[in-house]
Amino acid sequence: MTKYDIIVIGSGPGGYVTAIRASQLGFKTAVVEKESLGGVCLNWGCIPTKALIKSAQVFNYLKHAEDYGLVVKEYDKDFDAVVNRSRNVAAGMSKGVQFLMKKNKIDVLNGHGTVLPNKQVKVSSDKEETTYSADHIIIATGARSRELPALPQDGKKVIGYRQAMTLEKQPKKMIVVGSGAIGIEFAYFYNAMGTEVTVVEYLDRIVPVEDEEVSKALERNFKKEGINIMTSAEVTQVDTKGKGVTATIKTAKGEETLKADVVLSAVGIKTNIENLGLQDVGIAVDRDKILVNDFYQTNLPGYYAIGDVTQGQALAHVASAEGILCVEKIAGQHVEPLDYGNIPGCTYCAPEVASVGLTEAQAKEQGYDIKVGKFPFSASGKAQAGGTSEGFVKVIFDAKYGEWLGCHMIGAGVTDMIAEAVLGRKLETTGHEVLKAVHPHPTMSEAMMEAVADAYDEVIHL
Repeated sequence: MTKYDIIVIGSGPGGYVTAIRASQLGFKTAVVEKESLGGVCLNWGCIPTKALIKSAQVFNYLKHAEDYGLVVKEYDKDFDAVVNRSRNVAAGMSKGVQFLMKKNKIDVLNGHGTVLPNKQVKVSSDKEETTYSADHIIIATGARSRELPALPQDGKKVIGYRQAMTLEKQPKKMIVVGSGAIGIEFAYFYNAMGTEVTVVEYLDRIVPVEDEEVSKALERNFKKEGINIMTSAEVTQVDTKGKGVTATIKTAKGEETLKADVVLSAVGIKTNIENLGLQDVGIAVDRDKILVNDFYQTNLPGYYAIGDVTQGQALAHVASAEGILCVEKIAGQHVEPLDYGNIPGCTYCAPEVASVGLTEAQAKEQGYDIKVGKFPFSASGKAQAGGTSEGFVKVIFDAKYGEWLGCHMIGAGVTDMIAEAVLGRKLETTGHEVLKAVHPHPTMSEAMMEAVADAYDEVIHL
């Protein structure tokens, strides 16, 4: 039986990053993968959706070419070509992970991994079953699209994110159920490509985890772009008989029916913890999550879990950070637990949404006396020159000690700007330090400095 120091089950942004860091630390490492290296994120999530969204943005630029003094007489979209570009980008990224596995001398074990007692892993493929052993086994099997009883996915008329990325033909009408990042990104993409989109959200506002002002701004923008938004609404049943699909939607005003070609269910995720052998080995699970300590050890010595299968936020960058921490701890390094209060969240529609830390409502609920600053991109020279003047940066500070409690942005490119707030909070910076850090002009990033200045009544350009 082949023995490794570390076996990682799953090769998503949690698993493959964990394996690389383990190899760097001198461990003999293997990774188990039943589909494509890179997992959902590289193949069916983060990366290919951004490729689709880029096509939508370019299409939008063409529609508004006149705003930039340009004349484009003829242009059209080729939906198949847009999808193919997205798949090619994903394939290229997956090949990149293959290269990284070879470079770091990590064995890739193709098949379905099951944990066994005595620190063993069984890998089953169509051809064979092989058992391996390791001193440390790290479960990083991720998650999939969650199915609601009222919304059973048939893969054709009621679909999850996978099918939404590779539809054979563009639907004329689409209902998107759920307005988290996945639902919002697909709503933006399909609307931009010319599909009539309705978003149905169970809570009272879209992107409900974001600051309320951001939710309102995004809703206004989406409505302006022709997206129909229904909040405090629930799909109670879908009828897929006949040509399209008919959804029954319950709202405060009563029930109504909507017809569409396809319904995209984007109501969250379900962890991949079935058929892993967890019960047989005795690994503790609670409400669909594997229970772990601050360094991702399960209740059984030698067995660990990271990423979407554990309690933290189900985000690629969280899984990567957890995996790195996990193996560094195994290697005996002095590491600090991850600060889950300082994890950035990003939604890549247009305008983009990015945030970190507490919302204004949360800061007040926690009893902070706060200073709030806001700077609109309409007052930004770079935004005006670029034709991207919608949105704002909002910052929240503790009035007493100057601690940076939260940062919330909506606008062009803000997903690339939020890292400043994450780093600032990690370094325990104060508002005055941000103000004295000179920001380049003209850039979108100046809005961060100006929002902080607004919080302290020192704003120049408002």
